[in-house]
Amino acid sequence: MSFPPNTTQPSPPSSTPTVTDRPPPESDTYKHRLKFPKDQAGFLAELRRRVDAYFAETGNSPRDSWRMYLKTSIILSWLAASYIFLVFVVSNWWLAIPLAVSLAVAIAAVGFNIQHDAGHSAYSRFGWVNRLGAMSLDLIGASSYLWHWKHVVFHHTYPNVDGEDPDIDPGVVARLSPHRPLRWFHRWQHLYLWPLYGLTASRWHLWGDFKDVITGTIGPHKIPRPKGWDLFVFILGKVTSVSLMLALPMFFHPWWLVLAFYMFVTIVVGIVLTVVFQLAHCVAEAEFPLPIDGTQRMEEAWAIHQIQTTVNFARGSWILCWLLGGLNFQIEHHLFPRVCHVHYPALSRIVESTCQEFGVSYANHGSFLDGLGSHYRWLRTLGQPEPAV
Repeated sequence: MSFPPNTTQPSPPSSTPTVTDRPPPESDTYKHRLKFPKDQAGFLAELRRRVDAYFAETGNSPRDSWRMYLKTSIILSWLAASYIFLVFVVSNWWLAIPLAVSLAVAIAAVGFNIQHDAGHSAYSRFGWVNRLGAMSLDLIGASSYLWHWKHVVFHHTYPNVDGEDPDIDPGVVARLSPHRPLRWFHRWQHLYLWPLYGLTASRWHLWGDFKDVITGTIGPHKIPRPKGWDLFVFILGKVTSVSLMLALPMFFHPWWLVLAFYMFVTIVVGIVLTVVFQLAHCVAEAEFPLPIDGTQRMEEAWAIHQIQTTVNFARGSWILCWLLGGLNFQIEHHLFPRVCHVHYPALSRIVESTCQEFGVSYANHGSFLDGLGSHYRWLRTLGQPEPAV
């Protein structure tokens, strides 16, 4: 199977086992980027040397892991089974509800694992495999094209930088950064945001992605509108996902029941996806740096910035690591986004020890609940008139 070239996707990674991740290159559409200083201490060079040594000594490849291919088959089988049983088999609500939860978690697992690795070119050394895996996001209702710009380009280059990272700019509804304006209703955001997180998936599916494509913007950033193959995949993905989630089930069930279960499934998906990503950056332990006054330069080198703005959680939980696609190892992911997540537990020991030697703070919450509590406290703190941050 072959695909037309996609100029907005990262170029296929080298087949050699060395790790050469760097900040994304300049884009013709996004020339006003801030600049990071050079790593004078040699931290990133030493970290890359040690990670390359790990892959050389173990004989593992950064991509094309058999564990990832096996995991993909399990997740897709889980997704298909949950959908088939929910739509075509069960007729009792006490069976339908747990199946709907199973379907929602399977959808999230596709996003966390298959789509996320493939979208970063971390799934395979072959570009067509990564593009195919990235399109699994279109299958479950969102857009791989828009995700590339929002997540890979904007978020990963400038995490937690106000005005650059769209993930910390949800509009007036919430204050996630201490540099955003404070509204009177933010004092309750630590309470009202949790149910609003549940609307994230349906918003992408039914409205937000269309708005971004039509306006050619993501947050404050201009993006090229999809054309050719990218536009075809966007339209096909929307038609397919709407057909699977809404149209097809209505042939077998009342329309109101289908809509009710659609909302239930997407609410669970939205909460799971949003909370997991919030625990990495919107917590008290993460920093929110700004450019040096009067300049377009950041104070810290790129790798240091990634670590200072990112927090891990529950590194000892293999269940969460499996379900979340290694996103509880967000520091390692931000430093080596083109390495398959199955290697993150091993890389985390290398990264943490290197940080200790160079005097770089390495933040980690011991459990998922610790991270959840930190996010709750961060929302509450930023909702106060004079947040102590």
